Amino acid sequence: MARIIDGQKMNIVGKQVRKFRTEQKLSQQQLSDKLETIAVYICRGSVCRIEEQTRTVSDIELWGLSQILRKPIECFFEDM
Repeated sequence: MARIIDGQKMNIVGKQVRKFRTEQKLSQQQLSDKLETIAVYICRGSVCRIEEQTRTVSDIELWGLSQILRKPIECFFEDM
């Protein structure tokens, strides 16, 4: 069965991803490249869509973002 998401937002962590990425002065491509080093494959375009909240984020992707951005997972749910 397909997953149905109500509303416009496809995730609730995108704004924090952008905030943490820009705090570390990483481009979307640099973030994508670093994720690839830990076998989490999110292309630059998908990073953009995550930050725009138009793409879902899997648990393994959230784990990878947490590792590369050096933030605990719970921090991605703050300031929602």
